[in-house]
Amino acid sequence: MSRVCELTGKGPMTGNNVSHANNKTRRRFLPNLNDVTLRSEALSRGIKLRITAAALRSVDHRGGLDAYLIKAKDGELSANALKVKKEVVKALATV
Repeated sequence: MSRVCELTGKGPMTGNNVSHANNKTRRRFLPNLNDVTLRSEALSRGIKLRITAAALRSVDHRGGLDAYLIKAKDGELSANALKVKKEVVKALATV
């Protein structure tokens, strides 16, 4: 399972551990990923996603999963999230 957020595309970054003696060794900064089930109002069901804590706050700020997916760029979304986005757009178009 990759360590990439399904909504924002945020992944691991690299940097240095710096000791008190100023020795530098390489390290990885991993994103804070959480397995969550978000409710889609348009589809009236839960969607399981692996997203960062920052993405979860962004979803709440935009007013839910449906609003977030509609405004999100397709390049940032994972294949699973892109499939859900197409379902949401289709469901909202028929309403």
